Amino acid sequence: MGLRNLPSKTWQVNKGWVRAANIAADLTAWARLLGFHDQPGLRDAEPATLSYRIWHIPARLVRHARKRILKISPDWPWKDAFLTCWQRMCRLPAPS
Repeated sequence: MGLRNLPSKTWQVNKGWVRAANIAADLTAWARLLGFHDQPGLRDAEPATLSYRIWHIPARLVRHARKRILKISPDWPWKDAFLTCWQRMCRLPAPS
């Protein structure tokens, strides 16, 4: 998750890097728990697998009529899993 080589010799920069890596690990864990709980190949996937299959989406973000639209490649094998996860995450209540 980015902790193999710390980017700087200064403590403050490395502290920020470790914090960002921890946030990424938390987001990945929550995405697996809340979004991919019924997907057999993604439920227990390693971060590298999720990075390859889900986070690196072959898509384009386009604008049309003051809206942003994500156009995902139709032949991408994990398209349905991503869309299901996205819809589940959007249905979560806002924190109060």
